[in-house]
Amino acid sequence: MSKRTLVASLAGIVAIGGITAGGLAVAAASASTDPSLANTSARYTDDSTLTFTTDVSDDSGVRSLKVLAWPASSKLDPTEAELRSAERATCRSTGAETSRCTYTVRATEEEASELATGTWYVSALATAQDGDTTFVPRAATFEVTR
Repeated sequence: MSKRTLVASLAGIVAIGGITAGGLAVAAASASTDPSLANTSARYTDDSTLTFTTDVSDDSGVRSLKVLAWPASSKLDPTEAELRSAERATCRSTGAETSRCTYTVRATEEEASELATGTWYVSALATAQDGDTTFVPRAATFEVTR
């Protein structure tokens, strides 16, 4: 094999290796994860205030968290599509990939008197900066008593 053929072959191998390595690097960089929720809690207090708090994480950052509270007795069982129009929690960044999100709502005296007593659920829809979503149909449970 001539030197010229050998050099051309080696150059081709290096080029193919570079393309393969570059493709793998792009694939690894674009392999994002879906948002996750942690440290989730919901609390309904005597003054008719619901507070739902969770830490949302995603490798691209957190765009939003939508929240819907509903009584178990209603058999509502909301879907991800329905949560897209739910109320938004307030999210504050706690790091490059994590935000602490809090949703607080207070019922008027009249509204509180009409709430179903018993077990309630909170459904959540987290959206990352890269558009990935995670739907949690029962992210938290709380009790409404009178």
